Amino acid sequence: MPGIDTRDRQHRCVLPFAALPAEVRLLRRAAAAQLDQWGVPTAGDETGLLVTELATNVIKHVGEGALATLILEWKRERLRVEMHDKSRTLPALRGADCDAECGRGLHMIAAMAVDWGTAVTALGKAVWCEIELGSEASCRRVKRAVEALESYQGHGAVREGRRRDAVLEESAIELIVDLLHWTSARGLDPDDVLDRAQMHYEAAADAA
Repeated sequence: MPGIDTRDRQHRCVLPFAALPAEVRLLRRAAAAQLDQWGVPTAGDETGLLVTELATNVIKHVGEGALATLILEWKRERLRVEMHDKSRTLPALRGADCDAECGRGLHMIAAMAVDWGTAVTALGKAVWCEIELGSEASCRRVKRAVEALESYQGHGAVREGRRRDAVLEESAIELIVDLLHWTSARGLDPDDVLDRAQMHYEAAADAA
């Protein structure tokens, strides 16, 4: 791949694509294959979600068929994901209630990434984000899970002791059930999703 500098453990991959719904899955697979080649497959799950959100935003806000470019850059303990397109309109975070059909993409990116931003480029704009790799990423996953569970179904007020642990455990079960309903409603096999999640978890645990 162009831009690889093994002396500094820096890798760069440039993936041009047309912003079409059918291309998003192929782009996600290409990103996963590149991470596997670099030896960081445990980052594939998070990266896949980010790639999907960024590519979908191009389709929605720039237009179907627009030319765009995904750039992956791995340097030291972080993976940078950039999406470039030819529009100069910069996206911005805004409130999105639970029934909103759009406006959630940037919120998801901001929640998953350790850093993110936008920039005007010579040809348009870039939206970028960075995720952590290695043991720091595992700790961040646990922290993010606790934060999500504390706010899930309004249980955020429970903060101490065994009662808190019991509430978090019950919230975790309910959240998993809700996610399985979500996957089924979108035509996915819940058992397959659980198997894939287990494989990602085991791979991350082994890497740690």
